[in-house]
Order: sequence, then structure tokens, then C-alpha cells
Amino acid sequence: MSTTRPYPPGDRGPESGDGGASAVSGTGASPGDAPASSAGTDGSSGTGVPSGRQARRLSFEGQGGVVPLARDFARQALYAWGWLPAESADRRAAAEDVLLVVSELVTNACLHAEGPEELRIACDRKVLRVEVSDRGAGQPAPRTPHRAGRPGGHGMFIVQRLCLDWGVVRISGVVGKTVWAELGAPA
Repeated sequence: MSTTRPYPPGDRGPESGDGGASAVSGTGASPGDAPASSAGTDGSSGTGVPSGRQARRLSFEGQGGVVPLARDFARQALYAWGWLPAESADRRAAAEDVLLVVSELVTNACLHAEGPEELRIACDRKVLRVEVSDRGAGQPAPRTPHRAGRPGGHGMFIVQRLCLDWGVVRISGVVGKTVWAELGAPA
């Protein structure tokens, strides 16, 4: 089960190392975002996995249909980072897991936290991190006991099952939270 990490969203702590170029995409992102890496590079190492840390963010301010918007945004990132088109069933499953986690986190923000404010997605060679910020006060948790036959309440159970880790970060004095989840990059 997940915990809340003692460091801020987007920072995986001592084990993280950027080791390469980072990028923030302007495609589908908030105004003012621009690529931070050199022009013409997609950050791919040729193996279908980004060679350095890549990041994108999407603001939901004034947006409708945020769940499909978030999935499309994540899908575009996966194409840019070489996760898609997938060369094998395992790689395709890894990409679909990312899209499902994005959908679940954004849906939870819609249902339980007054809607999402921002989606951030970042990837390095080993881990893809999804972060959804909202203004809600609640604490997401898998429903226990989990009852597979009952409708609803499966979102965080799915996130827990698919991800390496997940948690919630709150900043003192700031309304809301960031729910994050990390998935392993495809082999």
C-alpha cells in the first residue's frame, strides 16, 4: 500500500537523477510552457525509452471533458517518448496502464475533489510519474474491503495494483493536494 513521501511532487528524492535533458512540452500544455531541451530532440535513446527526464503539464482551467482530455494528453506524451506505438504486447500493456492510471486519478479528482487543476506527467529511463493536483481536502484510499463485483470504488485499488508506488502530497498553508503515482518504464 502507498505512503506519502517526505519530498515534493516531481522529486523522487535521493534515488532520482535527471542525468539528461528535461523537456516541458508546449503541445497541449498550458500557455507559456515551452520545450526546455534542444530543438529537434525527442529525448529518446533509440530504445523506445526516454534518455533523460522528460516532463509535460496540462492545466484544466476552463476545460470541459477533462478525463478524455487528460488521456489524449498522456497518449501524446507516450508517443513523443517512444512508449507508443508499442513494439510488443508487454509494451502496449505498459502504455495502457499509464492511460488507465491517468483516467482514474483525474476521475477521482472530478468525483471527490472539486475537479482537477493540473496534470503533470514525467518520465525517465526507469519510471513514469503521473501527478494530478486538485483543491480537495479528502484523502484518496483504496476501498476496503475491495469488492470486485460491486460497481464504483475501484479507482484507487486499480492505481495501487498497477503502480510501483503512489501517494499524496500536501503543502502546508496551501488548499488542495497532489495525488501521484509511479509506473515502471517498459523493458
